[in-house]
Amino acid sequence: MRAAIILAAGQGTRMKSAKPKVLHELLGKPMLRWVVEAARAGGAERIILVVGHGAAAVRDEFAPDEDVVFALQEQQLGTGDAVRAGLAALPEGIASVWVLCGDVPLLPASALDALAAAQQGAGLSVLTFETPPPHAYGRIVRSGDQVCAIVEAADASPEQLTIAECNSGTYCFSAEFLGAALPRLEGGNAQGELYLTDLVAIAAADGVGAVAVVAEDASLLAGVNDRAGLAALAQRAQAQINAAHMAAGVTFEDPASIWVDSGVCIGHDTVLEPGVRLRGETLIGSGCAIAQGVIISDSVVGDGVVIKPYSVLESARVEAGCIVGPFARLRPEAHLETGARVGNFVEIKKARLGAGAKANHLAYIGDAEVGAGANIGAGTITCNYDGAAKHRTEIGASSFIGSNTTLVAPVVVGEGAYVGAGSVITQEVPSGALGVGRGRQRNIEGWVERSAPKKDG
Repeated sequence: MRAAIILAAGQGTRMKSAKPKVLHELLGKPMLRWVVEAARAGGAERIILVVGHGAAAVRDEFAPDEDVVFALQEQQLGTGDAVRAGLAALPEGIASVWVLCGDVPLLPASALDALAAAQQGAGLSVLTFETPPPHAYGRIVRSGDQVCAIVEAADASPEQLTIAECNSGTYCFSAEFLGAALPRLEGGNAQGELYLTDLVAIAAADGVGAVAVVAEDASLLAGVNDRAGLAALAQRAQAQINAAHMAAGVTFEDPASIWVDSGVCIGHDTVLEPGVRLRGETLIGSGCAIAQGVIISDSVVGDGVVIKPYSVLESARVEAGCIVGPFARLRPEAHLETGARVGNFVEIKKARLGAGAKANHLAYIGDAEVGAGANIGAGTITCNYDGAAKHRTEIGASSFIGSNTTLVAPVVVGEGAYVGAGSVITQEVPSGALGVGRGRQRNIEGWVERSAPKKDG
């Protein structure tokens, strides 16, 4: 059995934020969740988050995760102290333990697999990378194939500072060795902290050995120290995500301008124009056309849907063959059934439009049920709020609502009914009836000459 101890106690002062650094989001989810998911993908059966600064916020984010437990590092006394706090939460029967940094979100599960394989028969394995000196990373001191020490830059000799192989801060330990060696750490270093890296020398002295695994892509091991670093990693992650979608048959007309969160799924033959933003757990079907500037969050879009420029969808459901926009807004619980159409400057909230229903211009439909084939004229609104509570409007199938109609909920318009343009409807319109709720037009002959205001000059 494997477990992961993830270090997430740091304050991250360079982020200049009240939020814990590890909870800053990268493409729709906190950095720390990226690391947790990598540990799961690698086969970790228990994940221990070592928390400190902002512990309550981290607990709130991950408390629903059944495989996650928490360990509190009360004082920031170094990585060795943090792992010691995490070790106390380690369950029985664990054979190996990954130690990961919560601010390294792009760490691939494949690297964890390689670490675990290399650790077999050794006290520990460490993920390393090469970069030209000078730099502030800990140096890997080798003796042949074995790692005999990791020396922090602040404690390194001039000769050691010339070493190009560096420590990533990612390890796999034998659980037995880790439990026996952690109490032997001492703080005799420039920082006065307990360095986890000192376990390498202990492993060498005990004859159990430490081995290094050189990362194939050092850029995936980058940690986040500030917001510029977070933005740089977001661009790297976005390029990978976009490339994967394109390889699966999705067209990105301008990949650099299209942002897609990690939880988004997109069907083949869908086309994304420049400036599209897809967020959260959005699902886009096949053969869709998503135009420039569209923003979709946590929504489901069926096959063959056309979403025209600058429309915004949030927690909405759009079934196959619908047309939305331009400049439409679908708010939470908006549901368009097959072939429905919502046009420019139309807002839908907590309402269902039946198959083939249309609201093509300048309408607000909230807390409503619109039947199949109904037509909602320009300027129509459902008055769903009376100042204290929300009320429903029901519009029957194949009904016709004339332009500039106000439907004062709760109200029902029956199937096949008509409502005259400019009406204020406060009572039921029966099926097949015509509802008109407006003042009768009256013309006063000669009024302009007798009574209209006179213009100067």
